[in-house]
Amino acid sequence: MNIRLIAFDLDGTLLNSAKSISTYTKNILTRAVENGATLVPATGRLQLGLPKDVLALPSLRYVIAINGAEVFDLKEHQLLYQAELNKKDALALMEYMDTLPAIYGWYQGGQGFISTGYYKRMAEFAYEPWLLESMKNAYTSTDNPAETLLKHENGPQKLQLYFTDMRAREEALRTIPRLFPQCAVSSSLPINIEVNAANATKGHALAFLTEYLGLKKEETIAFGDGTNDISMLRQAGTGVAMGNAAPEVLEAADQVTGTNDEDGIASFLDSVIF
Repeated sequence: MNIRLIAFDLDGTLLNSAKSISTYTKNILTRAVENGATLVPATGRLQLGLPKDVLALPSLRYVIAINGAEVFDLKEHQLLYQAELNKKDALALMEYMDTLPAIYGWYQGGQGFISTGYYKRMAEFAYEPWLLESMKNAYTSTDNPAETLLKHENGPQKLQLYFTDMRAREEALRTIPRLFPQCAVSSSLPINIEVNAANATKGHALAFLTEYLGLKKEETIAFGDGTNDISMLRQAGTGVAMGNAAPEVLEAADQVTGTNDEDGIASFLDSVIF
């Protein structure tokens, strides 16, 4: 296998339960770079929200962010690819989301926003301290969400719901694609739903970056655990699901490796490729 590009999700994939990268994984990824591979984080987070451990990876240059709504060149500080929801669809989504037993925020113009009322309730929905910290870092509160959304030149890249009622979440996962078939609906956490434009998927972004770098599909490999990773696993020459991946991800993958707490990425690269 001649692998030139390694794309990987962060939470539940590269990062272990302590939200860090093990020394073993760092060493294997360094070896991959030394053998000519390009490392590409592919995350639902904002590009500015990448953890320090990730930014410290060797020769890191390209990032797939916001579920594929953006491809960013860190070296040139340049946005290479962008896909957005139109404002009309986003406002309709917000109107629907306000009827659910959930809170939501959105990413727009490189920032995260959430209503003031929902900001005050974030602790109710963050099931782990790291998630609450991540949410507080990602979102700025606003008293008028619609006005905030409309004043930006471009539309939002993603709207994200958080639930405590899992039956309500399952119902919303069925309903949103029916009401908004023009959107891509996925999940990266057991409590969330993420809504992007149809062409804002990790798969679309990986296809763009593969062509941009002049690579062949078979020279790419991708790792993931959430349903927002499925398009990327299918787009890559080899799609690898983590042992802790959702059932739909396991079904979509070409191969399965260990969990994120078992250095699944590193063990696969170590034993199969590098």
